[in-house]
Amino acid sequence: MTITASAHDAETARYRVTGMDCPSCAAKIEKAVRSVGVDEVKVSTATQIMTLHVSDPAARLPEVERAVSGIGYRLDRLDAPETDTEGDIDDLPKDLSHITPAYKRALWIVVVLNVGYGIIEMFGGFISGSQALKADALDFLGDGLITFLGILAIGWSIVWRARSALIQGLFLGALGLGVLVNTAYRVLVQQQPEAELMGLFALVALVVNVVAVLPLLPHRTGDANVRAVWLFSRNDAIGNAAVVVAAGLVAWTGTAWPDLVVAAVIAGLFLQSSWSIIRDARSDLREASSTRRSAPA
Repeated sequence: MTITASAHDAETARYRVTGMDCPSCAAKIEKAVRSVGVDEVKVSTATQIMTLHVSDPAARLPEVERAVSGIGYRLDRLDAPETDTEGDIDDLPKDLSHITPAYKRALWIVVVLNVGYGIIEMFGGFISGSQALKADALDFLGDGLITFLGILAIGWSIVWRARSALIQGLFLGALGLGVLVNTAYRVLVQQQPEAELMGLFALVALVVNVVAVLPLLPHRTGDANVRAVWLFSRNDAIGNAAVVVAAGLVAWTGTAWPDLVVAAVIAGLFLQSSWSIIRDARSDLREASSTRRSAPA
């Protein structure tokens, strides 16, 4: 009976999470929350909102906040739902003071660098015949579009954030599937890429990744802290380094296999991330729709 009463007494709390850019971030945050004894938690990659059900919130929520901030993410508690101009449930953070004009400019620099070089690297993949470069270009495009959505979605309702994320996930998924299918075709054709061009574009990609992080560093205390920033940079740099190594192996072995293997791995991981965004966006839309239907007229 005590357990049942405790379950009924549980309250729902929502937070806007800043510093996420991939499904693995969501899984890491959920693990941190469960480590302090809160089992019912869901972090949406699409809308970057964490929902949890907790008894004794006055005692538990500070523990949750410390656990999540301790692994490099910022939490903003959401206000009670309000209705926006279109009747959607609108959940806005209480504190948006860290979203300064300087911070927005830094984000725009990140968007331009990622999307701009993503297009350049995709072009480089075509002229060099490298599938790994094309797959790595997807990572740039994905990071740029996620950051772009984050800028536009500041202050948006959960419904519009989910809709935008769904469109983005479908678009990125289509790109990833295209690269994966083309990689499978190249397995049959076995066209060796130009290793020198492939390595050059990958090295420049590594430099661009580092440069893209620099504008965000002055704002690390107001948003995602430096650990989160460098985790993103590190993950991207690993992909760039893998392409550089693949280029060296292509030149050494005289075969296309290193390029194709790296392309398949990067594209596969990219598709997994895209699917997570689509899944979370659809879940958020269903939840918002259910909330509207159950709300009193």
